Amino acid sequence: MGIRRGKSDKADSKDIAEYLYEKQEKIIPTVLPKKVIQDLKKLFNYRERLVKDRAAYITRIKEYEAVVSEIKLKVYQKSNTEVIACLDKQIQTVEKEIDKLLRKDELLMNQYKLINSIKGIGPQTAVALIVLTEGFTLFDSWRKFASYAGTAPFPNQSGTSYRGRTKISPLANKRIKTLLTLCAGTAIQYSTEMKTYYKRRTGEGKSKMSTLNIIRNKLIARAFAVVNRNSSYVDILKYAA
Repeated sequence: MGIRRGKSDKADSKDIAEYLYEKQEKIIPTVLPKKVIQDLKKLFNYRERLVKDRAAYITRIKEYEAVVSEIKLKVYQKSNTEVIACLDKQIQTVEKEIDKLLRKDELLMNQYKLINSIKGIGPQTAVALIVLTEGFTLFDSWRKFASYAGTAPFPNQSGTSYRGRTKISPLANKRIKTLLTLCAGTAIQYSTEMKTYYKRRTGEGKSKMSTLNIIRNKLIARAFAVVNRNSSYVDILKYAA
């Protein structure tokens, strides 16, 4: 905008109009997600708050065990346990509402089932992927979503004199990144292919974290693949001779 002296709506409107004119070939108009996606997002966010509240009460019980005498401890334990039980019920209620919303939309329900067919990805991560990609319409490739999630590695170099270590960016959606990390850990435990890959790569001396990140990206790629081809994930390894 350059140096500006003073401010007026007329001047601001002119700057906005010039910007739009210059960028008209690059700008993509925003399309609001359909109502079911908006409702899913609200419920998903609410469930996340309830889970955080439950975790806080569980932590409090442990804290009281360390500082309160055994005689008075039962009062704190009983009170917090009742609140945790109440939160468990509320979380289950929200999950049922999420399930109802998914079942009302055939396309989203199909995506949900397809993503859940991938070993390592659970129900909540499947819902998160649907919400954040707006039914897999917001990102045209898994690599772009990996960049958004903070799992895509980027080079760190300048000319020929400096070549730093390739690393992921701190600019990320921390929520989905955390979920994908948990999914990668589960995949290493229960997917023969992922377990073999993890052991082989770390056995070669490669970083455990970089290997885990590769698995996170594999899971993202598989989620986009099953949705794009509209078929469940097939574990080819179990058919190997």
